[in-house]
Amino acid sequence: MSIEQTLTARSNGCCELCGASNDLAIYAVPPQELASSDNHVLLCGTCKPQVEGADLDANHWRCLNDSMWSQVPVVQVMAYRMLKRLGAETWAQDALEMLYLDDDTRKWADSGLVSDDSEPVLDSNGARLAAGDNVTLIKDLDVKGANFTAKRGTVVRGISLSDNPKHIEGKINGQRIVIVAAYVKKA
Repeated sequence: MSIEQTLTARSNGCCELCGASNDLAIYAVPPQELASSDNHVLLCGTCKPQVEGADLDANHWRCLNDSMWSQVPVVQVMAYRMLKRLGAETWAQDALEMLYLDDDTRKWADSGLVSDDSEPVLDSNGARLAAGDNVTLIKDLDVKGANFTAKRGTVVRGISLSDNPKHIEGKINGQRIVIVAAYVKKA
C-alpha cells in the first residue's frame, strides 16, 4: 500500500488538521529519515501552503483545538508546531498549555521549529528569560481592560515569550496579559 493510500485510509479522506476533504496532498513532516506514513500527513489546499510558510489565517487554525487530540503522533507534531507559530493568539497559547506530548514526540515537534536568533528577553536584573520560566513582579501593574492591579511580589508561572523582546505573556488572576519584561525578575 502506498503512503498516499495509507494516509487516506488513516484520515478517512480528510485533511488531518482541519477535516476538509478538498484538494488533498501529502506533506512530509521534517526532519525525516525514511519516507513512511509515520512522518507524513494529508493536508488540504488551505492548510498546506500555510504550513509551508504562507501568511497564517488564525481563524482557520482554530481547528487545531480538535486535531491536537489525535492519537497519531505526526498529527500531534503538526498541531504543536502550528500552535507555536500562532503564539500571539490567546486561544493558541491556551491550547498549547493543555496539549500533552510524550517525550519522543515533543523532541520531534521541537526539532522542526525554526530557531530564533533574535534579541534575548531579559528581566530587570539582566537574566535571560525563556518560555516556561516563572517570574515575580517587581512593581504594581495596572492591568488595562481588566479592572485590577497586579501587585508587586505576584508570581507569574509558565510565561510565554512574545514577538517583542521587551514583553512577555503570562496569566494573572486567570487572565493572560502582556507584561513588560523590565518589570519582572526571574523566580
